[in-house]
Amino acid sequence: MTHPAKPLKEFKPTKKFFIGIDSDGAVFDTMGIKQRECFCPWMIAYFGLQPVAEAARQCKEFADLFSKTRGANRHKTTKRIISELLPSHPMVKARNFQVPDFPHYFAWVDNPKSTLSNDGLKQAIDAASDTDAKRELQNALDWSERVNWSIKEIVKDMPPFPYVREALEKIKPLADIIVVSATPCEALAREWAEHDIAKYAHVIAGQEMGKKAEHLSYATAGRYEKDHVLMIGDAPGDMRAAKANNALFYPIIPGEETQSWKRFHDEALDMFIKGQYAGSYEEKLIAEFDAHLPETPPWEK
Repeated sequence: MTHPAKPLKEFKPTKKFFIGIDSDGAVFDTMGIKQRECFCPWMIAYFGLQPVAEAARQCKEFADLFSKTRGANRHKTTKRIISELLPSHPMVKARNFQVPDFPHYFAWVDNPKSTLSNDGLKQAIDAASDTDAKRELQNALDWSERVNWSIKEIVKDMPPFPYVREALEKIKPLADIIVVSATPCEALAREWAEHDIAKYAHVIAGQEMGKKAEHLSYATAGRYEKDHVLMIGDAPGDMRAAKANNALFYPIIPGEETQSWKRFHDEALDMFIKGQYAGSYEEKLIAEFDAHLPETPPWEK
């Protein structure tokens, strides 16, 4: 059986430099619409949060868009919202709302052996003997499947951020480009082709090819010199994937995506190619990125 990451494992460099690029939230402005219009309404519906819907929306935006868990697995952030963020929200306290508890679902989320996906939920449902456990896990699966349906229905015709196309055009003669994403390959290929930017990438790697850190490892290990590999992303997970491979990281700052791409096009790419990116310049950018993604929600300050 052919390994799904074969295109990455067999990739042969054509340039001295390599740039991996995340897609959702970095190239395409899809994070906001997915979280606000697809994830959040159905989270409120399936987890019984209607009486505090506005608080749930605020928690959802903080957890998934504007905090250090941006870009994390949907089940991990849902647990964070319901068990940690909502109970401390002023609206929830003022209304004496008892936030529902889902102990069996949360135990599944926290189990390091769990595969946090729809298939993983189906396996857990089949394995569960407890009626309450089956009910909770089935509810989570129904929610997750409804979210996927919503994304297909709603998230369409989303163009790349300003300056993405110009940046790709500038990168092309200087560095190999690979898309490094947790989005399904089919959706990635469709989105990049739809906007005529697939031609810039040697490989478009999605979740079927492994985790982001694995994508980078498969494509770059032993193939490029030190400080010749850069990852562009909008979430802490992208930075962790880069650092796991001793690669450099360029942040697309949430809320300042256009400015981030303009800076990359006008300045950061040249610094990278000239060997001046590592060190104080990268540290300054990462500190700025980190400051935009706090750990504590605004209502707790």
